Amino acid sequence: MTTSNIRKTASSIIVLTTIFVFATLVQAVEYPYSIGQGFEFSSGRYGTNTRTETIFAPLTLMVSPTDRLGLLLEIPFVYQSNGNVVSSIGRGGMQGSRTTMLPVPGIGGMATSGSGMSPASASTNQSESGLGDITLKVGYVLVPEKASIPQIRPMAFVKFPTADKNKSLGTGEFDEGLSVEISKWFGNWNPFAEAGYTVQGRSAQLPLRNYMAYNAGVGYQVADNFRPILLIKGTTPPADGASSLLEVRLKLKYQATKHTGIDGYVAKGITTNSPDYGTGLAVFFDF
Repeated sequence: MTTSNIRKTASSIIVLTTIFVFATLVQAVEYPYSIGQGFEFSSGRYGTNTRTETIFAPLTLMVSPTDRLGLLLEIPFVYQSNGNVVSSIGRGGMQGSRTTMLPVPGIGGMATSGSGMSPASASTNQSESGLGDITLKVGYVLVPEKASIPQIRPMAFVKFPTADKNKSLGTGEFDEGLSVEISKWFGNWNPFAEAGYTVQGRSAQLPLRNYMAYNAGVGYQVADNFRPILLIKGTTPPADGASSLLEVRLKLKYQATKHTGIDGYVAKGITTNSPDYGTGLAVFFDF
């Protein structure tokens, strides 16, 4: 990592950490804290000749000191059935996640200059598991929703390279990103859209590139405690030789009790570097 990238990352960490600490000292909502445990499974070939199955199990710690400010720390566990692809976790919103799978150089046709060696030192047929990349995010409602005005919420994140790149569980690089989310209620309907830009670290083993990410969809409040959501999620190519990402997702949100929420989804990938299919379940407890 270059000196400028180190300085940029350090500055981002300092700013976000300062806000996170401040947020814990100011409580202005009924339930300012939330803890969640998720379990996501995805399967695909990602441009290789071998199917790769991935488990992504994030522990999320959230702080909402006010109705407008929200912070989230995500600590994931990752399992991967082989080393043919590299797991890289991209972010889409304060409660959205995406596992981007990049073919290892020389295996999936993602050519690189130099030796073309895989970042994974172990056999590509060997399954791997361990800590994934930890992410810190902050979002702020810049414009609250009104009768004729949608809610506008900018967000920022820093991804720490805590995943072992030698096991193909991460790229081994810091990432930073910004996005803007717009949403509006029309009776029971809740359309939303988000677009953002991610700056990836530079890797000698992987031809990483900066990319744009987006998601858009609509939810319908069937009952006070139940809302199905249909959305699409995608990115521009996150590396040279990789395809763009695009998937369709059906998500269900259920508020089981006053303090407990349950989210579930099924997903279908459209492009080469998206999973063929995926599913997930998460439970959140507010206090």
